Amino acid sequence: MKATVSFYTAYLLCLVLSVVCVVLVISWNATYREGFSWDGKNTQFNWHPVLMVIGLVVLYGNAAVVYRVPLTWIQDKLIWKIVHASLLLLALIFTIVGLCAVFDYHNANNIPNLYSLHSWVGILTSALFAAQWVVGFGAFLLPCSPVPLRVFVKPAHVWMGAIILVLSVVSCISGINEKLFFALKKGTNGTLPYNQLPPEAVLGNSLGVVIVALALVVLKILSNQAWQRPEQRTEEAGYRQLPGDNS
Repeated sequence: MKATVSFYTAYLLCLVLSVVCVVLVISWNATYREGFSWDGKNTQFNWHPVLMVIGLVVLYGNAAVVYRVPLTWIQDKLIWKIVHASLLLLALIFTIVGLCAVFDYHNANNIPNLYSLHSWVGILTSALFAAQWVVGFGAFLLPCSPVPLRVFVKPAHVWMGAIILVLSVVSCISGINEKLFFALKKGTNGTLPYNQLPPEAVLGNSLGVVIVALALVVLKILSNQAWQRPEQRTEEAGYRQLPGDNS
């Protein structure tokens, strides 16, 4: 009972931080960056941080912990495999559209692509995420997938899932910091410089802190052995579930 209470406390914190992330990133770009459009102007770029934070951090993080919810343990695991894969697919779609927004904006304004460390880490993260989803779908959702393949892929799938979340956080907080440096230059648009912490800087920094906090909570949920879905031998005939296996 104590473990269940502690889990739901952590899970509630995960959900609250997720909502705060969404509210902060949308508020930042709607209030201080003049909203959204898809016409090659500055407001098109604003889709990029919104979609990347929601996709790579919020949806991805919540998809990662869906197997840990005790209420799902009495239900068919296949249903939750589909939920897990669907949330990740939605996250991947958000990520792809977010990348399209920034590349199209750069090209429309003759701005170089992929020159910053933020962009390199972001592209690597997105590529790994796409590969992880394809491999996971093929190994764990296709009925024809052989049991030995699942056993072989599982350790790398679990490890890579955590690595992608960490890289997602690095990508997002470096992108927030980069945007604030570019946007809050002395004398630009009548704003105070970043080093004087105007309200926009406080909001952007707060978003970064909440992103880190959300990722730490997700990693805590994933690392707690007591919160793993119990093994059910009848789930997949002949498939010996490995420690930490929740796919």
